[in-house]
Amino acid sequence: MELSEQELVRRESLQKMRDMGIDPYPAAEYEVTGYSTDIKGNFTDEVPGDEAKGEWYTGKPVRIAGRLMSRRIMGKASFIEVQDSKGRIQVYITRDDICPEENKDMYNVVFKRLLDIGDFVGIEGVVFRTQMGEI
Repeated sequence: MELSEQELVRRESLQKMRDMGIDPYPAAEYEVTGYSTDIKGNFTDEVPGDEAKGEWYTGKPVRIAGRLMSRRIMGKASFIEVQDSKGRIQVYITRDDICPEENKDMYNVVFKRLLDIGDFVGIEGVVFRTQMGEI
């Protein structure tokens, strides 16, 4: 059986991750604390402590999982779109959040080069509204 060029590239990326000591299939189950439509539909810009605090608010920690549908890489920061079981949500990623130490390979190599559209990802961060109004 002959593999397509895309299959060869994906298998090469998979092997590079393994060579870096990264388990590309780390868990049978990833604990999700929020879903795209719930976060966007119940978000408030008010911070904890305000009287009208909603279920989802600026700074609330969240764990989502889904497929990588698109990405816009802009140097040290990127936007990706993740599709979970309920819908899609934008995720803002910075190199220094992923790689707080000196070694920036997790962002520069894994995120920018080895991850591909359609890959499943788990993301942990905080909810906020961008300058363009996107949650």
